[in-house]
Amino acid sequence: MSEDPQAIALAGWLAAAARRDRAAFGRLYAASAAKLYAVALRILRREDWAEEVLQECYVSIWTHAPDYRPGLAAPMTWMTSIVRNRCLDWLRRPRLELSDEDGAITEAAPSDRAGPLEELELAKSRSAVARCLGELEARQRQAIALAFYDGLSHAELASHMREPLGTVKTWVRRGLLKLKGCLERQEQA
Repeated sequence: MSEDPQAIALAGWLAAAARRDRAAFGRLYAASAAKLYAVALRILRREDWAEEVLQECYVSIWTHAPDYRPGLAAPMTWMTSIVRNRCLDWLRRPRLELSDEDGAITEAAPSDRAGPLEELELAKSRSAVARCLGELEARQRQAIALAFYDGLSHAELASHMREPLGTVKTWVRRGLLKLKGCLERQEQA
């Protein structure tokens, strides 16, 4: 190792990082990040890739700091070789992702979630249905709610409400007709 003061400092910080000294690792990062970023940028030619690879490299440097041997290479040489190798690995990996810098792909992708406009329409629809259900007679409202919200059949409704099947069918049919008329008026208003 040379007598370069920076190399001596880097070697000391690497040795301290090997003992899991976070403050020393922070000093190591501050002293070397600009140069290592320049190396990554020169190889990768994209700032976002260089930043991502450099982050991975510092995780590797932290992990492998105990493996650093001062007699084999200067600290900056050792760290530069990690960055260089990681950059080359990055360039060799298959490119399965598409570039979406302007967000066009993300915007065009279908989403399970409703957008703001759909949410507003759904809220209006729910509000209109709730208002119109409130205008129905109690038995009609109960029969429709049990049929559509709880999924009961006409026979199950009759059993649940303890009423004849024909009566329950009439409540549902008349209630739906009133509901339809109310919703049409709401839509026109």
